Amino acid sequence: MQWRAPALAAVGVLIGIASGCAPKSARPQPFPMPPGAAAPARVGEALAVPLPELRDGYAIARTALALRGIPYRLGGTDPGGFDCSGLVQYVYALHGLGLPRVVRDQYRYGATVKLEDLEPGDLVFFETQGDEVSHVGIAIGGDQFVHAPNSRGQVRISRLTSGYWADRAIGARRMISGSPATPSGQATRRSAGPS
Repeated sequence: MQWRAPALAAVGVLIGIASGCAPKSARPQPFPMPPGAAAPARVGEALAVPLPELRDGYAIARTALALRGIPYRLGGTDPGGFDCSGLVQYVYALHGLGLPRVVRDQYRYGATVKLEDLEPGDLVFFETQGDEVSHVGIAIGGDQFVHAPNSRGQVRISRLTSGYWADRAIGARRMISGSPATPSGQATRRSAGPS
């Protein structure tokens, strides 16, 4: 019965791939940090986000756009492949902003923003697996955001007003200097359809 362990491991991998973004219990993964960038906070530490003096949302959006076409990879945190939270963590690290690795922890950082008030560089969060935050993207302007959607895809642009994403959008966060990170227990739900 030596085949059971490898078979069970393979089933576990397939379940993880089918579930979308990084697993809830994902540990922070190492990735190349640019010189001078702040290291991401460790999961479970205080909700302090190291921020530079100025935040340039347009520069963050441009960086995210430059990564379009990179394939989805569960647990991916570098240009070899990204999952949704790995993409966000990587882009923000390139701009000196340390964020945690997992979506639900990223949702607890920064200032709450209404979905109608999104600016480029804001993080947009979704419920794609039940009733808790499970997906994240980076707003780029208008109703568009960049994200790494699933195992069949790649980093791409989607619209918040599309039926699928409009129905699942639950809130947004802005990483701004001079503002302490604040936990968010409240979801700001967007109405379905274009506004």
